[in-house]
Amino acid sequence: MSEERKLTPAQEAEETQEESPKLSDSDAMKVDMYFWLQALVMALVGLILIFTFIGRIIGVDGESMMPTLHNKDMLLLQSIGYTPGQGDVVVLSKNTFHDGAPIVKRIIAVGGQTVDIDYGSNTVYVDGAALDEPYILEPMRELPPEYATHVEVPEGSVFVMGDNRNNSTDGRAPSIGVVDERCILGRALFVLLPFQDAGAVESVSQTRE
Repeated sequence: MSEERKLTPAQEAEETQEESPKLSDSDAMKVDMYFWLQALVMALVGLILIFTFIGRIIGVDGESMMPTLHNKDMLLLQSIGYTPGQGDVVVLSKNTFHDGAPIVKRIIAVGGQTVDIDYGSNTVYVDGAALDEPYILEPMRELPPEYATHVEVPEGSVFVMGDNRNNSTDGRAPSIGVVDERCILGRALFVLLPFQDAGAVESVSQTRE
């Protein structure tokens, strides 16, 4: 009568490993690649869902928002659940300007507010209060009379300007004027590229003390 051979846990593990077929180097590489591809696909699906239901990525075209944003910057926008606010940097589209191509501007005033622009003192007033605008590139040059200096913003609309006031076609121009909120594609949240400029795009909305 044969005795049953007793194995220690270590010996059992060793025998199990010996019984299991060992993967060749090429097969092991294929397994690794499979898991890496699986992780990559999951990440891409996550990004697609984010950009579909929350926001989108769009590039800056031109220098009208310098020094806040630069030409070719890539922005992440918040599109869903966004309510326009004074001071926000937004991307909008208006058919009367560049055939509806997206443009980036800053909201100076929202519906129900009044804007007055005084080129002599380089000051923008909203509802009679002077805005503190540390973001503008340089003092404003006066524009021809057809460009607005007094604007009463209707409800459901916004008035926008570029931070680079002397190189910006914005709400002052007849081709843009006040912008319906439905023309806003989203609020700029982050600069994604170039990497050295990556970071949050801050809203600035305050009056002078």
